[in-house]
Amino acid sequence: MYLDICLIMMLILMSLSLMSMFLGMYFMLNNMMYFIEYNILSLNSLSVVMTLFFDWMSLIFLGVVMFISSFVIFYSKFYLMNDLNLNRFISLVLMFIMSMILLIISPNLVSILLGWDGLGLVSYCLILYYQNMKSFNAGMLTILSNRLSDILLLLSIAWMLNYGSWNFIFFKDFMFKNNEMIYIMIMLIIASFVKSAQIPFSAWLPAAMAAPTPVSSLVHSSTLVTAGVYLLIRFSNLFILNNNLNFWFLMISVLTMFMSGLNANLENDLKKIIAYSTLSQLGLMMSILFLGFSDLAFFHLLTHALFKSILFMCAGCYIHNLNSFQDIRLMGSLNIQMPFVSVCFFFANLSLCGFPFLAGFYSKDLILEVFFMMDYNLFILLMMVVSTLLTVSYSFRLMFNMFFMSNNFFTLNFSLENWSMDKSLMGLMMMVVFGGSLLSWLIFPIPLMINLFLYMKIMPLILIFIGMLLGYYFYLNSFKMKKMNNYLFFMMNFFFTLWFLSIISVKSMIKYLMKFIMVLSLSMDKGWTEYLLGQNLFKILVLNSSLMDLMMFYMNKMLNLMIIFLIILMIYFYY
Repeated sequence: MYLDICLIMMLILMSLSLMSMFLGMYFMLNNMMYFIEYNILSLNSLSVVMTLFFDWMSLIFLGVVMFISSFVIFYSKFYLMNDLNLNRFISLVLMFIMSMILLIISPNLVSILLGWDGLGLVSYCLILYYQNMKSFNAGMLTILSNRLSDILLLLSIAWMLNYGSWNFIFFKDFMFKNNEMIYIMIMLIIASFVKSAQIPFSAWLPAAMAAPTPVSSLVHSSTLVTAGVYLLIRFSNLFILNNNLNFWFLMISVLTMFMSGLNANLENDLKKIIAYSTLSQLGLMMSILFLGFSDLAFFHLLTHALFKSILFMCAGCYIHNLNSFQDIRLMGSLNIQMPFVSVCFFFANLSLCGFPFLAGFYSKDLILEVFFMMDYNLFILLMMVVSTLLTVSYSFRLMFNMFFMSNNFFTLNFSLENWSMDKSLMGLMMMVVFGGSLLSWLIFPIPLMINLFLYMKIMPLILIFIGMLLGYYFYLNSFKMKKMNNYLFFMMNFFFTLWFLSIISVKSMIKYLMKFIMVLSLSMDKGWTEYLLGQNLFKILVLNSSLMDLMMFYMNKMLNLMIIFLIILMIYFYY
């Protein structure tokens, strides 16, 4: 029964996805925008109106989200086939998709908050799906981090009362010089940084890997982590002209790219490496957005969603067949044992590197050329080039460990390739190969002409070659364990804790917060309030209970005497 529900939901989402994509193309060609308003409640002068906004950007993004979601649901029915709570899982995934759809089509900050908060709450439930202590800790870190973005969005809603409407899309183009709009802009940027896990809020994203792999595929490709980027694309007109703020936010985004790329080269957990690659690509989207190219950031958002979803689904196939094992150092020869999944994984990894004519190439090559064309300082340019180099490095290190190394651990406990699960990879595989060019022709119908020197034009190819060599070096040194002195131990601890951000996040957001709550509980709930209200009232009642009993006894006696007296009077007057 559950399998049929999964199949039906996949077909519904696929048909809605194709319809949304074609509508988006039609809206783009005709330069159309539609507002749909529904009056929910009208009482005297109070009017509660639900507003939906459809343009080419929202419709194409809706199409990509539902396209990926349809394959993820079909994939889940085989990945969790023996799970007793499959119906609960599919319901949570559908709620997750509905929250993202509400966020995409809302031009109103209040309805955006509903989708924004829905993503956070449902992601918490999905991370806790495997009920163990690791999932609980990861879920608490995720939900508390996302609460901060909700608070900032609520403050933005409060500040937007100055304009008399929460439909930001009506006045965001000409209110960027107002002080109120500057405050709103800063709060929205920080809220988006929390949602998209930029520095210093990066610790929750690798921790969210405790969720099932289909959830990771959906979260890291097109839903939760991209919500912040999408919101900033919608508000991009506000901060394009503010160069002073843009420079500092650009620095944070580039540092996030560098940090996540460096950590991915030292990580050995398969899912965490792909999670760090998501963090790196989010930093890339944010950086190009703060340079003022919102359409280019949206283009990379779409291409990244296509290859990142298939990367996680392939990783899920490997983990499923390796009995939930995730250490890449003990894998090897997976291309022989699971050839189709390995081909999909190989092409998705090449797309992530920006290999020519795959989906990631069209956006990453254009972003690099735009960076080379801008007049920013050498530090940002160097960090951008090194971060791209590290992206190629960890991708090839991953492929060397999984494909070119002999099988180090699994010889007998290896299940065969599940072709039913592999069917869900085929549609996404086609989009990884052809989707980049199709989206490029659609979003940029007039080709961009960027004049650069020859060595800058071929820089992406040079970075791929150097990154391949660097990845091979990291692969060769995976098993070489040196004697760790204090300095080396500190450095390894520094990198594996995400530049100490995970320790800072956990201790500041959970440990010390919980200690403060415990002190409040002991001093207030179980202290003065209990002494003055709870126990004090109880003592007063106990001390006065004998007096109350005596009063009730005499009142009862008097009531009985009065009733007897009335009966006697009635009998006397009757006779």
